[in-house]
Amino acid sequence: MVAIRNSSSTRRWLALVGVSLAVLAIGLDATILSVALPTLATALHAGEADLEWFSSGYLLVLAAAVLPAGLIGDRFGRKRTLLISLALFGVASAACAYAPNSGAFLGARLILGLAGAGVIVMALSAVTVLFEVEDRPKAVGVFAASNFIALPLGPILGGWMLTHFYWGTLFMLNVPVVIVGLVIGGLLIPESRSEQRHGLDLVGIAVSAGGLVSLTAGLIQAGQHAWTDALALTLMIVGVLALILFFIWERWLKSRGGDPLIDPAIFESASFSWGAILAALGGLALIGLIFTMPQYFQGVLAVDAQSSGERLLPLIGGLVLGAVPAGRMAARLGDRITLMGGFVLTACGFMLGSLTSVNSNVWFVIVWMAVVGAGAGVVTSTGTSAALSKLHAEDSGIGSAVVQAIQKVGGPLGTTVFGSVLSAVYLAHLTSLGLTSSAQAAAHQSIFTGVALAEHVGSAPLLASVRSAFTAGMDVAFVVCAGIAVAGAILAVVFIPRRAAESVEEVAVVVSR
Repeated sequence: MVAIRNSSSTRRWLALVGVSLAVLAIGLDATILSVALPTLATALHAGEADLEWFSSGYLLVLAAAVLPAGLIGDRFGRKRTLLISLALFGVASAACAYAPNSGAFLGARLILGLAGAGVIVMALSAVTVLFEVEDRPKAVGVFAASNFIALPLGPILGGWMLTHFYWGTLFMLNVPVVIVGLVIGGLLIPESRSEQRHGLDLVGIAVSAGGLVSLTAGLIQAGQHAWTDALALTLMIVGVLALILFFIWERWLKSRGGDPLIDPAIFESASFSWGAILAALGGLALIGLIFTMPQYFQGVLAVDAQSSGERLLPLIGGLVLGAVPAGRMAARLGDRITLMGGFVLTACGFMLGSLTSVNSNVWFVIVWMAVVGAGAGVVTSTGTSAALSKLHAEDSGIGSAVVQAIQKVGGPLGTTVFGSVLSAVYLAHLTSLGLTSSAQAAAHQSIFTGVALAEHVGSAPLLASVRSAFTAGMDVAFVVCAGIAVAGAILAVVFIPRRAAESVEEVAVVVSR
């Protein structure tokens, strides 16, 4: 391990470029699909259920595979796991591009989720293996920027490519990125694995995978229907109970001298546990913003998909400005103050955003989106870095998997929370204007069906009502996000150590007990 970290600085940073490219490919694939669904419905003759599974199936497999991927990397080699996963991701991307029907496309998407889990976990693990504690914050800043830039960049690229090219090129775009990642990773990333040969905790793998899948599926179901939906509640309760049972099992197994999938002692580090949670909390608010703003641009401002994507560029700029220098800020101010400042900045941005109206000036929207992006960039980078700084390299694979698992659950949770608030306010503000019951039901489905109905019947008052109702719902959702950010700032002050009180060696002793 010492030889790895004593390799040339240039080699390590070039290796990080390869890792970041791999993560960017995964992120793009997850978000680029959002703008392609209408096209896929026509091209693949896919029904509504098929379209839902194109998105949710990928997320469910990803949730199930992250923890096993960490174990496999620690046991059989992290570089090997990364390269195999990356190659599989490229093959599955090509299979998506040339899928003849919806069944073949869904199968390729599920393989993408499996491969994606291996890539994102091993990519984050590589940061721990390659960089010493003092260099990790800067490395994590680059990693976090590439990870979260993909969220708004996916719709931008997707809208442009759908306008100019065949829909399959959306997925073929991953192939050259994968090839570059394979070359750089193969040449520059050193192989590493756990020095201890851990046993296979098959019960832990099964229960944790089932719990994460059930919880994620429940959140997706709640987002599509409602928090009170019986199936959504059942899935979420089952998921939470399974994860509680998983941690009880892990503690029991460790007490009997066995090899648990996750050593419970790792959570004794406040920086690890709360760093991962707070990073996910910052990402949760960001996901909600990316879920909402394309609808505002296309439904309220009536711009096309490409222009809608381009209007997310200020968010990307803010993310980079926040994520990259976050390491230097944390080194000077400490993780606690930096995280608190990032959350406060995020809250200020969302409160500004809650003033957005149907007729808001474009520069006003640019400014508050950049502020939100900068705050979220600081939070996600600093939180992830705080978690990794307390992670022993011996368990970097499974430790990175835990961080990723928490963040991946945060994605559908953010969409569900944001969507639920927005939908409730939208329905409360939407006036019927003498519509028939069937027409009212159509207008209630979404802003897009409401706008389409208003244009079809030629009703300017209905069109104005739909757009103002959506904007009202969006503004209330932004206030909720500001509240979440304030809660994050409070949690950072309460639970994040003032300074780096815990050393990596101390945590290593804890983990090896």
